[in-house]
Amino acid sequence: MNLSILGIGTAVPGNVLPQHVAARLAAEVCCETEREQRALSVLYRKTGIDRRNVVLTDVPDPPEGCGNFYNHVGENVRGPGTRERMARYEAQAPPLAAEACAKALQDAGRTARDVTHLIVATCSGFSAPGIDLHLVDQLGLPRTVRRLQVGFMGCHAAMNALMAADGLCAADPGNVVLVCAVELCSLHFQYGWDPARVMANALFGDGAVAIVAASPGDKAVHWRLDGDGSLLFHATGQDMSWKIGDHGFEMYLSQRVPSLIEQNLAGWLTEWLAARSLSMRDIGCWAVHPGGPRILKAVESALDLPAQALAASWEVLRDFGNMSSPTTLFILERLTRSGANGPCLMLGFGPGLAAEVLLFHRGEPAR
Repeated sequence: MNLSILGIGTAVPGNVLPQHVAARLAAEVCCETEREQRALSVLYRKTGIDRRNVVLTDVPDPPEGCGNFYNHVGENVRGPGTRERMARYEAQAPPLAAEACAKALQDAGRTARDVTHLIVATCSGFSAPGIDLHLVDQLGLPRTVRRLQVGFMGCHAAMNALMAADGLCAADPGNVVLVCAVELCSLHFQYGWDPARVMANALFGDGAVAIVAASPGDKAVHWRLDGDGSLLFHATGQDMSWKIGDHGFEMYLSQRVPSLIEQNLAGWLTEWLAARSLSMRDIGCWAVHPGGPRILKAVESALDLPAQALAASWEVLRDFGNMSSPTTLFILERLTRSGANGPCLMLGFGPGLAAEVLLFHRGEPAR
């Protein structure tokens, strides 16, 4: 592989939505019966989430900084239309992405003028000109920077973006690639009682992360990419989906997903590691995407992982919820700051049902 991570930066909206407040707000627009309210309350408590950062504004009885995006029931029982949600995405995603990118460049000891390529991963909004062009202007990137967007690949999209960055670093060792993943999942809050969509409401938050990547050679790096792989599960195309509806993007997660992971993950991953002369016991730390508590428990069970192996994943789920594509790199950032030892195995799941894996080895701390 040809990629070293020189710097990492993260950013979240300033609005903090405690999970117990989110449950109360959701009940007002999702539940029609007391039974549904009880079920929703239990579901929100079992997520393992304490709080999420969201761009939502104007909610009734708001926690500090939040407002009333939920309260459109009087106008339309389905909530705001996709056009309004996309207008908020276009206004609020670029500044969050720019904040994460600026932090990553500072962490790497590089300037915006050093960047030769920009890759943006996102699946919670679309606009043209896109976030990539906003970042050129806001960060002062060269007007000659080459741009790529990884769109609508879901929770593992930042990993796909890193694989693209690896190819760019292989093509020219002088390339410096800025990778950014940004999602505003809260804009796609779904109204009414549908168990799968209520679950998505309970899990997703907003955030952005950026990575500065270059070819190996500089000792001042956090991690070096040393392998990637993919598995598309058989006959699971309808078990995880993300579709554009008239009232936002609609997430569907079937009850089969945890069991599908338990049935398929270990054999594939064992073989993948063996091809690199490694076993599960050789992995020093894990960055597993916390799609929800059942997903993490399924991975722990399938791989027979020791206690605390996925501690960083559980912590990020607790503190931020599932932010979709940025989440695995939030975990990597936490492992980096804590001084975790490699090899690090990153694992994400997305629509398909698909699994992606990346293997990292520890580099020297960045300057």
